[in-house]
Amino acid sequence: MKNYICERKTSRNVVPIKLEYDVVVVGGGISGICAAISAARGGVKTAIIHERSVFGGNASSEIRMHICGASCHWGKKDAVETGIVSEIVLENKKRNDSFNYSIWDSVLWEKVKYCNNLDMYLNTCMNSVESDGEKVRAITCYQSTTETTYELTAEVYIDCTGHGTLGYNAGAEYRIGCESKHEFNEPDAPEKVNGYTMGNTLMFCARDTGHPVKFDAPFWAHKFDEDDLKHRPHGDIIVYHTADDVVILPAGTKFESVTKELVEKYDVRSGYWWIEIGGDWDDIIGQAEEIRDELYKCVYGIWGHIKNYGDHGAVNYELTWISAVPGIRESRRLVGDYILTQHDIYKHTEHKDGVAYGGWPMDEHTPGGLYGKGMIPSRVISFTGLYSIPYGCFCSRNINNLMMAGRNISATKLGMSSTRVMGTCAVGAQAVGTAAAMAVQHNCTPREIGKMYINELRQQLLKEDCFIPGCRNEDKGDYARTAKVSASSYLKGSEPEKVVNGISRNVKDENNCWESDGISKNGEILTLAFEKPVALSQVRITFDPNLSEEKVISISHAFIEKERKGVPPELVRDFTLKIVSGDNTVYEQNFKGNYQRHVVIDLPKKVDADKICVHIHATNGYLNAKVFEVRAY
Repeated sequence: MKNYICERKTSRNVVPIKLEYDVVVVGGGISGICAAISAARGGVKTAIIHERSVFGGNASSEIRMHICGASCHWGKKDAVETGIVSEIVLENKKRNDSFNYSIWDSVLWEKVKYCNNLDMYLNTCMNSVESDGEKVRAITCYQSTTETTYELTAEVYIDCTGHGTLGYNAGAEYRIGCESKHEFNEPDAPEKVNGYTMGNTLMFCARDTGHPVKFDAPFWAHKFDEDDLKHRPHGDIIVYHTADDVVILPAGTKFESVTKELVEKYDVRSGYWWIEIGGDWDDIIGQAEEIRDELYKCVYGIWGHIKNYGDHGAVNYELTWISAVPGIRESRRLVGDYILTQHDIYKHTEHKDGVAYGGWPMDEHTPGGLYGKGMIPSRVISFTGLYSIPYGCFCSRNINNLMMAGRNISATKLGMSSTRVMGTCAVGAQAVGTAAAMAVQHNCTPREIGKMYINELRQQLLKEDCFIPGCRNEDKGDYARTAKVSASSYLKGSEPEKVVNGISRNVKDENNCWESDGISKNGEILTLAFEKPVALSQVRITFDPNLSEEKVISISHAFIEKERKGVPPELVRDFTLKIVSGDNTVYEQNFKGNYQRHVVIDLPKKVDADKICVHIHATNGYLNAKVFEVRAY
């Protein structure tokens, strides 16, 4: 038998490979993905660094938390997030009716992998930051799979780590825990400063086998009784969150009118968010491994209680999956030029430099989590409507080339308890990535974008299908704004002119959508006529996917049973775009099987146009054709 002797001639661990980028994003959760894609689409060379093997963070197959947002689980009308996160979710709806997390992982990977100008580094951990206290100079990362060390430099760095790790190691100002009531006069803040955070959670899944299944808890599992789990539902029941308390009702309870934002059904199939600890530990980051081990003991102990003590409807159930990676809610918050507070949320503030929005309630989990015996697991402070998030929340106060997106943005603990959810993080991250690309192109700092180019940024975000409360399309390059609009039919209150009114979703009681009166045998035609010929190279059409319905992948059967399968029926499926100059059709293209809200059509060459015709042949099931916006460039 031959002996093979291998000599290592170089050390990839010692000598880093040096790489230069315009923008570097650290963290590949939903925030990191949206920030990186938006920066790359802005035309700058971008890298995303992620320490895990799959993208998605808390939404990935490793943790399996659904993406929550301003719509509050169907509680707030017309509030679902659009932009890149909508594009991703609708892609998943097209492919993944069975809520398969492997398919979801592939959707996220594909969006990053095949994005122009974007390089991805999975299994890559940032292990050092070079900073002079005012600017990040470089970061060093190690990719475990290839045993390769990288040194990356960039003009702008974006911290999407959740923990604010990049900012912390660069010397950025940060906060952790609760501000006192007296610092910002927040009515629900505590009297004194404390270091409490929300805790970490391990999720699990179970399935009904159709026959009894035995479960013997391991010796290391903790033991729980009903008194330990008071206010922590663990059977087939519904929990109705009010502003100050939790009311537990039996399954099947009918609500005549549900006005509160959070209504959740619990059963033994899909884990419990309240299996949560760490919020009152000394160091939720430094003790992360200890917290994970303790959570592991809790999950097995609670499952042992459900299976073996009392009637929890779980006789035939078996565990099919337990996460090995905790979902993390809160740790550091990096301090920016603006700190979002409870007042911004309560007053529905529409900031002049607003670039994102939120609507999730202020949702404060008890620091003791599962061990807060007798305490409700979360205090939910509800409010109506939406609020905007100002640009200053996304730029580090003292590190000039550092931006942040995700749960680590600049907010008080109460402000963060609303902004932390992934849907809200995603739209903020898209704004950050877009701003970072603009900073590179304008050769300025991110802060200077907020001072000199904020209107340009806001208009670009609207163009890319984001929503900003109080902001409408004023893009001078959009020829459609001055077009005369007509349609083959329309419903009263849904006139064709709506498609150029500058708002691409319904807001409060204002309908901003053209809707046809049925779809005739010959289809429905929306026409934009220009007073004088214009030179066109691109048309953007925004359809309606029903922004009152969440469309998320989840292990929660309350979600799975409530969501409609497949592509939203309201979305236009088949249409023809025709561009006419005089008596000639200068461009015509048929589109079949559409499943996206925001469709961008780049023409093969610039053409002169007198009018644009959008001829709609079919939807994905809805009776009428619906279009929110048409733009022409």
